[in-house]
Amino acid sequence: MTRPADIDEAVNAALLKSDRFRLERESDWLRLEAIVTAMEKGRLRRVSDEDLLALPQLYRTVASSLSIARAISLDAATLEYLEALTQRAWFVVYGPRSSLGSWLKGFLGGGWSQAVRGLGIDLALALAVMVAGVIAGWFLVAGDVEWYRTLVPGQFADARVPGASPEVLRATLFGQSEQDGLGAFAAYLFSNNAGVAIMAFALGFAFGVPTLMLLVQNTAVLGAMLWLYAGAGLTLDFAAWISVHGTTELFAILLAGASGLHIGRAMAFPGERSVLAAAADAGQRAAQVMAGVVFMLVMAALLEGFARQLVDNTPGRMGIGFCMLMVWTAYFFAFARGRRGAGDGA
Repeated sequence: MTRPADIDEAVNAALLKSDRFRLERESDWLRLEAIVTAMEKGRLRRVSDEDLLALPQLYRTVASSLSIARAISLDAATLEYLEALTQRAWFVVYGPRSSLGSWLKGFLGGGWSQAVRGLGIDLALALAVMVAGVIAGWFLVAGDVEWYRTLVPGQFADARVPGASPEVLRATLFGQSEQDGLGAFAAYLFSNNAGVAIMAFALGFAFGVPTLMLLVQNTAVLGAMLWLYAGAGLTLDFAAWISVHGTTELFAILLAGASGLHIGRAMAFPGERSVLAAAADAGQRAAQVMAGVVFMLVMAALLEGFARQLVDNTPGRMGIGFCMLMVWTAYFFAFARGRRGAGDGA
């Protein structure tokens, strides 16, 4: 049977061991806590260079102390203190260096547009392929009408079929805001283009070849429908109808395709780097572009779901589409380039 004196002796020994453990290491703990507290409060200037250089080592020291304290079963108060201090120090040493707001400011304020301009020749190649796809779709259908049914999804080829009268085709563009047909077609266009954008980027790892094929196939659908409406004398009306969201959505597909090609070209021509290293470098830039593509697709969805339904005339639709195209072009090229030039001059 354990005597009370033995219990008291064991408790005193444990307390002594805990006190000795704390005294041997407490100076490092307090130093780290002071540094972490100052950085958490945004008072980085109050932290000396010596403390900043010592921060990683102090973090490892406290993490080691926590591990030892758990192993020898120190008192709960010491364990709780070390766990909290280790967590706080981890966020200071390894955590994100900026808030979401500051990241967005940097991303939209130049990071995204700089990444897009960095695509260079891949952007021009993707644009050329998309234009070629539209032309190919037009001439395929013009040469053989059966190609129209091959290219255009069957569930949307109800009134929009070769041989339909101009009145019927015009009715699919105007006065349809309360009907299901146009809404379903608009939803299809968005979901299809969003899927194409994601696939165009993802397939870039196959040296960009599937990306090129996907861009051609997708824009060939647009070329086929453009041929259909042009035959009914509704070229401008159809272009205005598609431009409301299309100038944003197709621009997003262009960027996604260029991102995929950027990765594929880096893998095919890695230069002095390894294939994996080249793909990783290109992937960082492409991933930043794709983060913006998601934003563009959301914008396109809003334009498609509201602006196109509320504006039921060709000039208004054309104005919206043209303005969006100018906004994206200026943001990615003119505006950012002007800022860089001004900075260089200074």
